[in-house]
Amino acid sequence: MSTKPLDHLYSEHHPWLRQWLSRRLGCSADAADLAHDAFLRLLLKPVQPVFDNALAARGYLRKVANGLCINLWQRREIEQAWLDALAAQPERFADSAEHCAAVLQALQEVGQMLIGLPGKGAQAFVLAVVCQMTDKEVAAELGVSDRMVRKYVAKAMLACLSLQAAQDMAMFYQDHDA
Repeated sequence: MSTKPLDHLYSEHHPWLRQWLSRRLGCSADAADLAHDAFLRLLLKPVQPVFDNALAARGYLRKVANGLCINLWQRREIEQAWLDALAAQPERFADSAEHCAAVLQALQEVGQMLIGLPGKGAQAFVLAVVCQMTDKEVAAELGVSDRMVRKYVAKAMLACLSLQAAQDMAMFYQDHDA
């Protein structure tokens, strides 16, 4: 998409998108952030949509924004689960704010990785690793074979290892650039 159509799309539909998001989220600040992110996504990953009318353009923008809303809610669920787990810990085990932020970032990355897996793959990983269910129990829960559970979990573990490798590389470059 050249910047000219994007400029037009932004000027014509940004206020509407921000208002739509505000009603959906119940928070004008989050709505403004996500409306901005929707257009930023279009700028960074150009597509060539052809909109016959304003309704088609708004439908496309609503779809992009809806995905951003889901990501926001998932990040907040992960963050809340982490905060709840921290609150349940005795004070003597409290981590530093820096460590908490690093763990939260890692949890969000794992959450994003799980979103990228097929539905049953993510469920199998959570049930097997987090809930410590056996392959047989996971298979019964998901209605698949034990072998399929092992495949799902192996694929998720490979994705986790890829995340870890990317973090290690980032740390390596960070240490060597300083």
